[in-house]
Amino acid sequence: MEKEQSELSNSQGKKLLKLARMAIASHFSGKELEEQIKLEYNDKVFKEPRGVFVTLTKNGALRGCIGFPYPYKPLAEAVVEAAKAAAFQDPRFNPLEEKELNKIKIEISVLTLPKEIHAKQDILKEIEIGKDGLIIQFSGFSGLLLPQVATEQKWNALQFLEATCEKAGLPRNIWLNPQCHIFKFQAQIFSEKGKPQNKK
Repeated sequence: MEKEQSELSNSQGKKLLKLARMAIASHFSGKELEEQIKLEYNDKVFKEPRGVFVTLTKNGALRGCIGFPYPYKPLAEAVVEAAKAAAFQDPRFNPLEEKELNKIKIEISVLTLPKEIHAKQDILKEIEIGKDGLIIQFSGFSGLLLPQVATEQKWNALQFLEATCEKAGLPRNIWLNPQCHIFKFQAQIFSEKGKPQNKK
């Protein structure tokens, strides 16, 4: 039986945003966060393994986005790792510089467990824009797009599906292949300089 995942409150989301920013800043200061996490992030929800993505933007443009689609680590630990990776290990960008720290905006997406879509003939009806994110897996390739991407790009379900295929480095129509696995998930989204959004 699938374990029910906790819903985060707005205040818990704000704490995660604070943690993500501290994690990035610690790269420059050398400050260890382990003890602070134990003291300040001891709510049950922060200890639950969850999938999570951290997205960084600067002047409205993407500056880094890294995360974990599946719940491999406790949420607080996953946020720290994803925040550092988004800032310093996203291969699409140069590592973040300290002078940029006050110019970036952080967004955290806490994911539900991905569920495979089996009804291929009705797949476009299974995808709800603004609610669902997608994962494509085929022949060792994998791609993921968060729910908010489709909304921001004003895509329909087909465009979203094709873009996820491209994200995986695959042909846009590979989703038609019977060997292609397609998963959908939802996310609770928290963002700096704005109210948290629920995409569930």
